[in-house]
Amino acid sequence: MSNMQTAILFPGQGAQATGMGRRLAESSSDIMDLWKKAEAVSGQPLREIYWESNDASLMSETRTLQPALTVVNFALFLSCAGRFTPVAAAGHSLGEFAALAAAKVLPFDKVLELVTLRGQLMADADPEHEGSMMAVLRLPLDLLEETVKKVGDETGRLVRVANRNTPAQYVISGHKQALEMVYEELKENAVRGKFFPLAVSGAFHTPMMADANAEFVKLLDKQDWQAAIFPIYSNVNGEPLTEPNLIRNAMRKQMTSSVQWVDTIANMWKNGVRRWIEFGPQGVTSRMVRPILSAADVDDGSYTTVHIANIDSVQAFEG
Repeated sequence: MSNMQTAILFPGQGAQATGMGRRLAESSSDIMDLWKKAEAVSGQPLREIYWESNDASLMSETRTLQPALTVVNFALFLSCAGRFTPVAAAGHSLGEFAALAAAKVLPFDKVLELVTLRGQLMADADPEHEGSMMAVLRLPLDLLEETVKKVGDETGRLVRVANRNTPAQYVISGHKQALEMVYEELKENAVRGKFFPLAVSGAFHTPMMADANAEFVKLLDKQDWQAAIFPIYSNVNGEPLTEPNLIRNAMRKQMTSSVQWVDTIANMWKNGVRRWIEFGPQGVTSRMVRPILSAADVDDGSYTTVHIANIDSVQAFEG
């Protein structure tokens, strides 16, 4: 077993894959029961959608993806728990809810209720389809922020940097008109920048989710929050939290706040983490570690990343 201080990571929307979690569930009745529970809570045929369908648009539907991906992430972690001792956890956006369960802040059945409601509220938050999100690659953050502010000021439309994923990967979120203007403005100034519209149902991680969040917070506040058995690094500020009220307060802001992933990984490094294990169908969050550490001039080769994606990597994992 590794002696490195280990943090666990969980991905969010965009990490889904056809057949995700199927073979693992078919090998364990306990894991299969998690899927059945998620279907009962969500009222959605999750196994049919993610195991039988190859429809990418269907699998990216927010109201089904949130409970399904949470089951996969947590099931992969459960299957390896006991073989290593994590010292910290973080989840990217939706993935933060799997982190709550892994750190025993909330029972998994309560987490399922939360992500089911979260998915429904986020899917329905923008019936006029006014908002969207766009990935921006290989562009300086100061130029991006300057342009976002300029467009917001000129149009009066909401737009913000919603995800700081790596020093070369950001996501902007807001009104579609404002996103288009940011794109047009940057296209003239940033020859090397790349821009990719995201297949989402609204402007996530912005105040455009405020009404949905207000409804979501009602269920959040009803939960019996416990102290984390290891720190959870918050999306909201990238800081480690263990005290239940602090975790709850951060989660109350998560839907409308930017995801501070660069700070999350950098702070884990500062606090001694030298191994990151991602539990999820695709290696999304673990791939972000190297560019973050390299930009911070601490990439000295003394760390490692591991991706646990399916039953094969679960069985190969030695702790």
